[in-house]
Amino acid sequence: MNDDDYSATELGSHWFQGPTQDPTPDRVEGEVLRFGPGVTAAAARRAGNTPTAAQIWHGTPPPRRRRRSLRYVPAALILLVALALLAWREYGPGVSVRDVAVTAPEGPLGCDGTANVLGVVRTDGRRGTLAYHWERSDGTRSAPLRETLARGQKEARLHLLWTFQGRGTHHAVARLVITSPTTHTAEGTFTYRCD
Repeated sequence: MNDDDYSATELGSHWFQGPTQDPTPDRVEGEVLRFGPGVTAAAARRAGNTPTAAQIWHGTPPPRRRRRSLRYVPAALILLVALALLAWREYGPGVSVRDVAVTAPEGPLGCDGTANVLGVVRTDGRRGTLAYHWERSDGTRSAPLRETLARGQKEARLHLLWTFQGRGTHHAVARLVITSPTTHTAEGTFTYRCD
């Protein structure tokens, strides 16, 4: 290299020439003219996470958003539905009474006999508790009673044992009164006869 041609302080003429009068744009997007590798709207859309201009300019990848995995959503929904059904079966509406009937002895009851009066309560098969009492035509009434029904049990059989003594004839009426979950009544009649 020739030392006479070299100068550390001299710059070539291409370093201090100004820009040309009419620069040509790199590309045209709609009505927007782009010069150089600037950030375009298309580049921002492709990035997906709306990175900063500096990240796009320097080629830095945008910060990744944590994607929530959607593959577990169907299983989670199925689990929630199953739990809701179980909770509804367990804690939802209780037993519902559909029908109440009382059956008493058909023929006359003899001297010093005991009548077995049967109340049959038909339900919808849900689990629950029936509250009831018996009323007799001699003016007596039983204490409040309860019958617990298991799931799937569609019938409750409630007994009243009514004992008679002495001579005479009595037309007996036994009334079953369901007080809960809803009010229902039914009655049966029989005759006690002792001559």
